Amino acid sequence: MQPGGPAFAMTANRKELAVERAAKKEAVEQLNGVFKTTSVAVVAQYSGLTVAQMQKLRTQMKQAGASVKVSKNRLAKIALEGTDVVAIGPMLKGPTVIATSNDPVAAPKVAIEFAKTNEKFVIIGGSMGKTVLNVDGVKALASLPSLDELRAKIVGLLVAPATKIAQLANAPAGKLARVIQAHASKGEAA
Repeated sequence: MQPGGPAFAMTANRKELAVERAAKKEAVEQLNGVFKTTSVAVVAQYSGLTVAQMQKLRTQMKQAGASVKVSKNRLAKIALEGTDVVAIGPMLKGPTVIATSNDPVAAPKVAIEFAKTNEKFVIIGGSMGKTVLNVDGVKALASLPSLDELRAKIVGLLVAPATKIAQLANAPAGKLARVIQAHASKGEAA
């Protein structure tokens, strides 16, 4: 046999396959970790989007506290096993993107807004925990206020009664001061 002949080609191919398998295994483990920690996942088709549009989507998701994953559907289905969002497996057909977030409103809200301005970004459905969501379910989630907005409203509701109590406590003293001032003004005028 000559150096660099068929035997050499076989060992090179085996090494490449081993590296490829290791990369796929790592990708599956990463995706599995994401799916285990997420509270909501949105599946959409992105065929025809430009790189700039995908970058814009990723940026918007990141700003909202969400993330976007593009993966081979076969690997994503393997990664879904043993997670709460396993129900999105059948939605993974064709070129799909999966948006995930811990805030149940962040990923759906950004996805719906992005779909309004990009007709080639089509939302298929999603999952919130073990609950499967159709497009309308994703839209319903997107219409809810985010966790930060809800926290602000709760703080506002908690602070409002204390402010009103302080105003009521100060009101009688203020009225009394105005009555005394009025009588003093009358006495000076007379």
